[in-house]
Amino acid sequence: MKNRSLGNIINLFISKKGITKRIQQSELLLDKNGVITDKFYKKNIQRSVLISSIDGYEILKQQNIDINYGELGENIIVDFDISTLQELDHIKIGEVELEITQRCTICQSLDKINPKAPTLLKDDRGIFAKVIKDGTIKKNDKVIKV
Repeated sequence: MKNRSLGNIINLFISKKGITKRIQQSELLLDKNGVITDKFYKKNIQRSVLISSIDGYEILKQQNIDINYGELGENIIVDFDISTLQELDHIKIGEVELEITQRCTICQSLDKINPKAPTLLKDDRGIFAKVIKDGTIKKNDKVIKV
């Protein structure tokens, strides 16, 4: 089904070199190289935007692992089940169009949160996307599958 609303943006983040915590933003500016001002900008086009769901945070919370949004390393956190998105799917958020490129692999940074986190989130950490159409994404924007 085309042009179907999936949900909304809950929060937006960037990471900066030398700072371990993600920095919350009211909007993100994206171009073909990723999230402008993020430390991963121009690094790997296929992994330029990380999208996570509040579902991953809920899974951790159910195991008494309480962390703040952004601590899973995402740029974008949404309020819907991202497992409904597959590689090559396109989504529109604000002016931006993204193409889903791959599921996020489990990395050692999750182990720093809690040794159980990598196993708990093996299918729920997030998805990577690349930018197809430049623009701005704002908190509370709708996410549309196109």
